[in-house]
This record gives sequence, C-alpha cells and structure tokens, in this order.
Amino acid sequence: MFLDRVEASPSLELVNLVLNMQARGEKVYSLAIGEPSFDTPREIVDAAYKAMVSGDVHYTSSYGTMEFRDAASRKVKAKNGIKGGVDNVVFITTKLAVYAALMAASQEPYEALIPDPGYFYSEPVVLSNGTPVYYRLNEDFSLNLDEIRRKMSDRTRVIIINSPSNPTGKVYSKSELAELYELCRERGVYIISDEAYEDIVYSRPNFSVGSLEDEPDLVVTLFSLSKSYSMTGWRAGYLVGSKRIVYLVNKLLENTMTCFPPFIQHAAAYALNHGDKFIEEFRREFAERRRIVYECLKDADRVHLNEAEGAFYVFPRLSIQKSSTQFARDLLQKHNVALLPGVSFGPSGEGHVRISYAGSVEVLEEALNRFKTFLRDYQ
Repeated sequence: MFLDRVEASPSLELVNLVLNMQARGEKVYSLAIGEPSFDTPREIVDAAYKAMVSGDVHYTSSYGTMEFRDAASRKVKAKNGIKGGVDNVVFITTKLAVYAALMAASQEPYEALIPDPGYFYSEPVVLSNGTPVYYRLNEDFSLNLDEIRRKMSDRTRVIIINSPSNPTGKVYSKSELAELYELCRERGVYIISDEAYEDIVYSRPNFSVGSLEDEPDLVVTLFSLSKSYSMTGWRAGYLVGSKRIVYLVNKLLENTMTCFPPFIQHAAAYALNHGDKFIEEFRREFAERRRIVYECLKDADRVHLNEAEGAFYVFPRLSIQKSSTQFARDLLQKHNVALLPGVSFGPSGEGHVRISYAGSVEVLEEALNRFKTFLRDYQ
C-alpha cells in the first residue's frame, strides 16, 4: 500500500517509552516536547468563546474566513515585509501546509532538498510522490550554499528551509537567504520557508525570504500561531504564496478538510491583531530558560553547546561512543529524563541531542542536572 512507504515518526519509540513509564506511575522529566508550558492567553480564548456563542459555528470558505485572511495579509506586510493581499493567504495548520505546499509546487517525478539536520520534512515529500534529498548545513548550522548547489539537479523542484530552526535554534541571516533566493530564482526552484518560530528570537531578528519578491511567486511561507501565542492545540496557522499556489492548496483543503472551524479563525485573527504583548511576554520567558540551559551546561563534561539564536531548542554535540538513540534511551530508562536523539533530525544529527526548554523552569532545572550527572559517567 502507498502509506507503507511512509516511515513512522522518528521519535515514536521514545514517546512510547515515556507513555509506558508514566502508565506505571513513574515521573518523567521531559526535555523532548516542543510545546510552551503556558496556556493560551485568556483574551484569545474569550475571542473564540464569543464567536461560538454568537453562532459563528457553521461552514466557512476553505480558504479561511475573510476576517482572518485580512488580518494575516496585513500582518505579513507590516511585520515580514511580504507583499500581497488576502488572495495570497490560506488558513491551514503548518504541518499540513508543508505537505500541501509540496503538492502545489511539485511536478512528478521531483526532488525536494531538505535540511540536515532539520525538522521531519522527508515524509511529506514521500507522501507527495517526491524524493527527499538532504543538504548538510555548515558546522554552525548556517546554510551551506555550496552544498545546496551541488545537491540541485534537473529534478529539483523545491527546497525547504526552516528559520528559526527546529532542532538547532539557528536563525539565518538576510545575506545568506538573499543568496539562496537568487540561486533558486535562476533555476526556477520553489522555496518553502517554514517560519513557525518567527517570534522566538534572541540575538537577531527573523528575516522572511519572501520579502525579497515584489509579489509572492517562488517563495511559499508557512506561519504558525502555536508557538507565538501558545496555541498548540488550536491547530492554527497559514500559508502565504502566489495566487496559483494558494488556489492549488485550497483545492486540497476543500476536498479533504472542507474548512477549519470559524471560531478558531476568529481567535487567530484576534491574536494577530492584538497579541504582540503576549509574544514579548513569552519571548522574555524563553530567553530566561535559554539562559538557564547555558548556565547549567556551559562547564558540563562532554557537552559541546551550539549558539541557539531562536526557537526554544539547543542541539549540543556529545562526546560519547554510543549512538544518540541509545544514549536517549539509556538516559530515559536510568534517570527518567526524555530528550530527542539528534539522528531523528537527519544523518548529520548523529552525535547530537535536541534539548527543548519550552517546559517549566522546575522540570528544566531538574532534568538538566540529571542529564549532567548521567553524562559524566556514561560509557
């Protein structure tokens, strides 16, 4: 069957181990999940509630409500520098948007370049009948343009980038993104830019490569409200692209989802219009948790920390002999600390682990101390 070609989530084994331990009543200190510990701000929740009780509970356009698309188009113009209007926006969850954008931009057979290490993009490529081709990043996790040039072929239709990055925390510079854009423009290659963590930045602002176009064309930009407004369970996000890309994505939605709940879109529009204060509050808290990570691990034995400029992850290299998967399994079983093995994020992630500092400070501090203690004597 077709779906037999698709691999399960790379972190599934670890997640199942955690669930089994918790079912036995064991306490697990998780650094594995990329989910903010905060609840959604009450004002945003109230906006959804008011929409529901006022009767905004019926079908709506599969493109998204006009209220949301207008709010999103104004936001990306003012904040991201991306030109365009409501016809360049479709409401869609960001994970689904990766798949939908690949479907819209690709022609079979095709290849998609995906970052190594990077988020789990290979399976959406396979689902859309493409072939994923890894491009390795530089040692500091910046874009390796020479590597990208080498990996491009006549079948390359798409390159996926993710900045701020999950898992590395890297934020790409304007200059490297401009060079990438020129390369892709010359070759007619689409850029799918996953900017789910756009608001969680520390040392440099996020730059949207889509702002380099006079109007959306080869760049398809994906945005999420999950991290910026702590709305992970709402499944709220949006795609910005050319009118043709948006039209094709909508064809997929109207034949699968029909539409997303209008009251959620109303709350999402409220967040875009009124939520900057929440973004800054959350960013300050993540910055403090980031400081705790660096303070705790700066002198830790066998830990080589990278500089995380954004998101809420660090991706340290460990001086160990065993695989990152074995290390993560041993750490969980012996010290009840969960984190993700680096190889989950691509072949060059081997030897690394991903540490999330999105959870509470109490869990973070206890987990880091256990991690250090375990690593010191790990064989």
